[in-house]
Amino acid sequence: MRTKLLLLLPAVSLLAALYGGLQWWHVWRFQQSTDDAYVESDISLISPKIEGYIKQVGVADNERVKAGQMLFVIDDSDFAAKVAQAQAAVDAEIASVATFETRHDHQVAMINQAAAAVDSSQAEAERADLDQKRYISLVASDVATKQRYETAQADAIKAQADLARVKAALEAEKQQLAVLDAQKHEEQAKREQARAALRLAQNDLDNTVIRAPVDGVVGNRAGQVGQYVKAGTQLMSLVPLPKVYVTANFKETQLTLMRPGQPAEISVDAYPDRVIDGKVESFAPASGAEFSLLPPDNATGNFTKIVQRVPVRIAVPSDGPLSQLLRPGLSVVVSVDTHAEGAATAEGGIVGTAEAKPAASQK
Repeated sequence: MRTKLLLLLPAVSLLAALYGGLQWWHVWRFQQSTDDAYVESDISLISPKIEGYIKQVGVADNERVKAGQMLFVIDDSDFAAKVAQAQAAVDAEIASVATFETRHDHQVAMINQAAAAVDSSQAEAERADLDQKRYISLVASDVATKQRYETAQADAIKAQADLARVKAALEAEKQQLAVLDAQKHEEQAKREQARAALRLAQNDLDNTVIRAPVDGVVGNRAGQVGQYVKAGTQLMSLVPLPKVYVTANFKETQLTLMRPGQPAEISVDAYPDRVIDGKVESFAPASGAEFSLLPPDNATGNFTKIVQRVPVRIAVPSDGPLSQLLRPGLSVVVSVDTHAEGAATAEGGIVGTAEAKPAASQK
């Protein structure tokens, strides 16, 4: 029996090596995996736009909310008073504009009256001028006295002076209309300014109610009733579950054949017996070191080459088996099949040739 086992052992080893070689050639050499990967989500940080005391908290920790649902209410008494004050200012400006419109109509009537006076004085001046010309011929033929001629001449001069006076009055009325129009435009501008101030005050009043921007789950709630908050104070985080994705940090040497659209297997540490089928969605525009607080300065004399990692976004199906259980921050292991065809274009991916020799699977 021992002799048979000794004879079979090399054959079994050869078959195992052959099987492993075939697997490596057809499958394993195209698998790129990393355990530097985590579940992430586009978390919304909820902050107020105004300052004041929190009057009401509408949600509890870990509560699921809908978009538009009330989260916090800030005391609005001061903001309501400002809205009333701004509304009163708008009403006053509306009344002022209406007054100037009335004065404008009255001034138009005064201009028409002055124009009528000019027409009357013009007719009187023409009549006095004709009388003066008639009396000139009558005096020359001794039909009329010189005194009568002098009276007609004085009437003509008086009529011309009166015509000049009413014309000047007409021009003054027209100038007064221009002044009223300018004042009316100024009041209209003040009215629009008051309306803008009212809109700003109304916006501040509306912002006293903080609502959820998206569907999600409440987390890290810090706002409490009676707390004084300023604009920008972080009150809570809103996690849009189950909309999550995976960020896998692959080494730069693993990206040779990796393209958007290639399938990926995701193993979650919290659920080791279940695998999620994902898909490569996009690549970060730079390595993680470039976005760090202190990027490396490679122009120094103590340079040491280090393999860089590039964040790769892996899409997770929303209807997957673990879609309701995944939480941002969970550790996962991602394996991408680079043998599969990716997207139609390499946009968003790493530029390379499909014929390039694949790198060995790294971790």
